[in-house]
Amino acid sequence: MGVVYHTHYLDYFEAGRTEALRNLGVSYRSLEEQGLIMPVVNVDVQYRGPAHYDDLLDITVRFEEMPSVRVPIEYAVRRRDESPLLASGHTTLCFMDADRRRPTRAPEAVRTVFADALSS
Repeated sequence: MGVVYHTHYLDYFEAGRTEALRNLGVSYRSLEEQGLIMPVVNVDVQYRGPAHYDDLLDITVRFEEMPSVRVPIEYAVRRRDESPLLASGHTTLCFMDADRRRPTRAPEAVRTVFADALSS
């Protein structure tokens, strides 16, 4: 059909949040080394217009609240240099103890980074 397959937007969300967290100073690798994982427990996507193959896309990621056990994240997808919204969405991730597979509170270092980012 010449348009991006709908599930690829979830890949875009993942890449965007990975980079956004890295820009805040939080890497998935460091969390995993601490015995934490962050599975997606909820996802919602609203498709507004098609992205086409070979489009350059900008993914905007917003963290709007301090994470506790869960981390809600908002996304917006647009073609580079254009303003119309192609897709928007929301995911909720959960901090989880990797060994016990049980939810756990966000590490203090993560909360500190988020406190700084949310206050600016």
